[in-house]
Amino acid sequence: MRNIRSWHGVRMRQVEAYAEPDGPPRQVIVPAAWDDWAAAALAWLAPGDAPASLAQAADGWIGVIEAEARLAGMACPGAELHDLLRARRGAPGPGLWFGQPEPVPSFTLNLAAFHDPELGFDVPGFAAAVERAVCTLSLAAPAARRIAVAPSGLAGLLAALGLEYGGAAAATVAASIMALLRCVADAASARMRDVLDGPSEEAPALPAPPLFCAVPGLAAAAREAWMQRPRTGLRHEATTQVLPAGPVDALLGVETGGIAPAFSAIDAHGGLTRAAMAYLAANGLSAEAALAEMLAGRNRLQPADAAAHAAMRETVAAYIQALPDLPAALPAPVRAAAATPRRRDLPARTRGHAQRASIGGHTVFLRTAEYEDGTLGEICLTPQKESAAVRGLMESFAQAVSLGLQHGVPLAEYVEAFTLTRFGASGAVEGDPAVSRASSVLDYVFRNLAVHYLGRHDLPPAPVEEAPSAPPSATPLLPLDLPRGQRPRPARLRLVGQ
Repeated sequence: MRNIRSWHGVRMRQVEAYAEPDGPPRQVIVPAAWDDWAAAALAWLAPGDAPASLAQAADGWIGVIEAEARLAGMACPGAELHDLLRARRGAPGPGLWFGQPEPVPSFTLNLAAFHDPELGFDVPGFAAAVERAVCTLSLAAPAARRIAVAPSGLAGLLAALGLEYGGAAAATVAASIMALLRCVADAASARMRDVLDGPSEEAPALPAPPLFCAVPGLAAAAREAWMQRPRTGLRHEATTQVLPAGPVDALLGVETGGIAPAFSAIDAHGGLTRAAMAYLAANGLSAEAALAEMLAGRNRLQPADAAAHAAMRETVAAYIQALPDLPAALPAPVRAAAATPRRRDLPARTRGHAQRASIGGHTVFLRTAEYEDGTLGEICLTPQKESAAVRGLMESFAQAVSLGLQHGVPLAEYVEAFTLTRFGASGAVEGDPAVSRASSVLDYVFRNLAVHYLGRHDLPPAPVEEAPSAPPSATPLLPLDLPRGQRPRPARLRLVGQ
């Protein structure tokens, strides 16, 4: 076992973490300051089922990169890669951790980790990290025509800078960062072709980055990288991509993945997110002062909406070569053959309510936003202590319903469609006097909305589940029924958007 100098002096802790929701706990060792979500991510990423240390698990794939670098006659990048991970600035995708090829090998960079409250955004450090990521992916997958240096945590960075996600200042910062990322990645790809040979790709034209932005030195660095960017001789067809949130984001401490906004300032435990606290600090406000302003009618933590997300996507699309699709809006009911559904945007400042409830022992947070006339325009759902897949589906479902409401789908149609749906969790509802029982989380949500926005108290009661009279069949029907070695490996991680 190697003595890894990069981790000297870092206080560690051992914790039990779950790589699979139904699996046994796994002993993992992570820095003491890192949360349990990072421990769960390591339990998922580290190969095997034995106890795992972050430093040793990382050294497994870093050692491979060092060996490939020596064969190519390059300087060994091991210490720099350990430093990136230790600072939670960057880490590769699951393929490198598992030692398995991926269709598009990836390396995620946590943008928020490059910002220091005293020193600001580390522009040179970010550019160096992009170059190191391209080098790593080129050595790890020399046959890959496409690689993905993936930015994440944009919302956290903008919050730390004190910028509103949907504002013009945030857009110029995002454009400058993505331009710097793309130009440095392309230049590094050209240099790796000189070292490793391989195909020669043309570099398509890019728009000029902004002349100015709110981060000192960032726009100038992006402009310089843009002017020096090679026009031909790249080793890769594509070098950049925004990825869906996953275990690497959780390992790096990303709260909101990719370029998505933080749709809520409240975390899964009911407190303020780190991004919300950073935003208040950057604007010279304490949590108490923000609460006082909120009580006075001014919400300094107003979350961004889907329109701001779409606008940000357009901003960065000029520089990032692949982006996740935005959720499609639900169609409005057809009233006439020539009718075209039009979206009704929510006001910048909204009212609504927040409700915490427990359904059959499973906690969910429901938040709403209203138009000026009091009609419902948006919902947010946050289940607590669920897997990343479940939480991601719930968030996406809530966003789809919100888009439908904003395009004219009546709430009554959603109530008709989703009340009495039956799946776990179900049972008695605690914490919400408006609903006593629910047959599913969705049944609860739309019962709550029916009471508060439609005044309906006439919905049929939720059915009571009968205890099974016989044990279930032993024949495996679902992944969780399979033997442990044959199951897929879902990550039990917190939700970090896309």
